[in-house]
Amino acid sequence: MLELILGTVFLIYILFIGQLIYGFNRMKRFSKKEFTPKTSFTIVVPFRNEKENLPNLLHSISLLNYPKELVEVILVDDDSDDKFRIQNLEFRIQMIKNVRKSNSPKKDAIETAIQIAKHDWIITTDADCLVQKDWLTIYDQYIQKNEVEMVASGVCYLPKNGFLSAFQNLDFLSLQGATIGSFGINQPFMCNGANFAYSKSFFKELNGFQGNETIASGDDVFLLQKAVSVAPKKVGFLLAKESIVATKPVATWSDLFQQRVRWASKSTGYSSVYGKLLALVVFGGNLAWIVSFLLWLVGLLDQNIFMLFVALKFLIDFILIYKTANFFESKLQYVLASSLLYPFFSVSVAVYSLFGKYSWKGRNFRK
Repeated sequence: MLELILGTVFLIYILFIGQLIYGFNRMKRFSKKEFTPKTSFTIVVPFRNEKENLPNLLHSISLLNYPKELVEVILVDDDSDDKFRIQNLEFRIQMIKNVRKSNSPKKDAIETAIQIAKHDWIITTDADCLVQKDWLTIYDQYIQKNEVEMVASGVCYLPKNGFLSAFQNLDFLSLQGATIGSFGINQPFMCNGANFAYSKSFFKELNGFQGNETIASGDDVFLLQKAVSVAPKKVGFLLAKESIVATKPVATWSDLFQQRVRWASKSTGYSSVYGKLLALVVFGGNLAWIVSFLLWLVGLLDQNIFMLFVALKFLIDFILIYKTANFFESKLQYVLASSLLYPFFSVSVAVYSLFGKYSWKGRNFRK
C-alpha cells in the first residue's frame, strides 16, 4: 500500500515535469532580423547597497546597440547605506529615492519609477545583472512582431566554480525550464523580474501591483499572473539568446536558503491554479523522495523499488535541466550530488517559507 502511494506521487510528478518538457519543446526561438527600432524603453533598476554591482550593470547598458533617444535609465535607491555616484552614460539616466507605501520595497520602487518614466515600455532588471548589447533590439523586434503588452525573458547565472554555485545553477535552470515550459503549454505562471517588460498603459490597466502589496516580493509573478488572467494573448515569452540577462549566484548557503525562502513564500499568493498545483506537485515529489529514502534506510522499502523511484525522478528532472542548460549554454556540474541533496533542500525551503521569516537586503520580513 505504501509503495502504491509513493509510486502514485512519483507518477504525478513525472507527468507534470514531462508536460513542462513538452511545453519547452513547443517554444520557438526568436531570431533577430532587420527592423527599424520603434519601441521606447525606460529601464528601471531598484537597488539597495549595490555600489559594487551598479557600475558593471551601467557599463553593460552603455554598450547597448539601440537608439539613445529611445532609452532612459531610472535607478531607484531604496534607502541604501552606501553611497553611489552616477557615472557618465550615453543614455538619459537619473537616480531617485524610493517612496515607500507598502510592505514591498521593490514594488514601491518600480511604481515610483513608473510615475516619472518618459517612455512607453518599462523593462526591469537588478543591480547585480549584466545585459547584452542587443538586449533592447531583440525586445523591440519581438514587441513589433507579436503586438504584445508584456514580455518575460531568460535569466542565467554568471559561471562560478564550486559546489554551491553548481547547485544553485541547477536549481535556477530548473526554474527557468519550468518558466519556459509553462509558456509552451499556455499556462504561464512564473517569470523573473531581472528581465521583464511591459507597457505603461498595460501596467495601469492591470492596476499595477494592487492586491498583493502585503507580500514583500513578487513584483514579477503576481503581475504576470494578473495579466494572464485578464489578457493572455498580450503576454509572451521572448526565447532568444540576445535577450538573456546574467546575474550573480549568491555567496553562501545561508544566503541561498533565504533567497529561495523569499521566492517560495510567493507561491501561496498565486492566482494561477496551475502554478499552485505545480508547486504542490513538486513539493510532493521531493517529499516522497525523502520518505522513500528513509523507508529504504530502515528496511521498509525494497531497494529495487527505491532505486527505480530515484532513477525516474533523476531522469525526468535531468531532461528538463539539460534542455534549459543547452539553451543558456550553461555548464552542468555536480549533477548527481546536487540531485541527492536537492529534495532535502527544497522541502526545507517550502516548509520554512510557510511558517518562517526571511531576510532581504538587510531587512527582515515575515510571511
